[in-house]
Amino acid sequence: MYIYACVCRYICFASAAASLRPLPAEVRSQRNAVFSREQARQRALYPRIEKIEVSMHGPGLDGTLLIMNRGMSTPLSCARHLTEHHVKNSALALVDGEPWPLHQPLTSSCSLTLLTFKDSDPTLVNQAYWRSCAALLGQVIETAFKDEYTVELLSTPEVAVTSGAFCCDVVLDPQLDSWTPSEESLRSLTRGAQQLIHQDQAWEPLEVVPSVALEVFSHSRCKQEEVEQKASQNPKGTVMLYRCGDHVLLSGGPLVARTGLCSQYEVTALHNLGQGSWGVQRRAQGLSLPLQLQAHHTVWRKLRQRAEKLVRATNLCFLPQTVVQQS
Repeated sequence: MYIYACVCRYICFASAAASLRPLPAEVRSQRNAVFSREQARQRALYPRIEKIEVSMHGPGLDGTLLIMNRGMSTPLSCARHLTEHHVKNSALALVDGEPWPLHQPLTSSCSLTLLTFKDSDPTLVNQAYWRSCAALLGQVIETAFKDEYTVELLSTPEVAVTSGAFCCDVVLDPQLDSWTPSEESLRSLTRGAQQLIHQDQAWEPLEVVPSVALEVFSHSRCKQEEVEQKASQNPKGTVMLYRCGDHVLLSGGPLVARTGLCSQYEVTALHNLGQGSWGVQRRAQGLSLPLQLQAHHTVWRKLRQRAEKLVRATNLCFLPQTVVQQS
């Protein structure tokens, strides 16, 4: 009788806690609202149109000078003054030699280089692409389950493509601790990612102070700790947020311009890593190649087999030249 009473009290407590927990759609709405408010505040810092000079660099562009609007124009705006090829193929930019998201406004006169996957040295673009694929995977997983199940996205590990796959670490609702995903579950996640790719949504960057990021992730103690960690490691004391559709994420590095730059994309595994600080930790894995670098189906099949194996986090993130050559 005592055990039964305890179980009843536990069920009531769990039900009450669940009823107090905001729905995932409400959390996304709150994060979007804070993101939009801060984005509008930053744009209002430039009430008057001030011109800046952007010196373009790259094949056929050396010596090109564009007159753009300070705090409003982005590298993508500059690409639109060039050709359709630059608009469609640019994935990232270099501003005064530093990696710069295509949608991030330019704040002063600068030199600008548009980067693509077919550059002689695509390292920075490949890093951003692999990171973006992991971000896309996290977005899909966060919305893949019914509202009664919680999904906590953990810090995304940086992994080398030579390890076989990009990764996204996640803790699912305790009710799913014993759940083992089927092949159909992985195919469903893949379809979700392909829908976002087809929608060609932009990854909007927003550099913010920690207090804003903490408000964005006010419903996630895990993300709040990640914000504090990333801010402490940044000399500027800021963190970078991105928004894709209604999904707001925290990123440790630049992402590519849009989801449509992804082409071949497949979710290959969801490994159980065991108990962690926030619950049973899982590592979702996937494989992708960008629109400009396609692989033959036989090569893709071999890469997919590797991508099913559990990979370990490292400090590197790049697309190996061997894969590019085979594609």
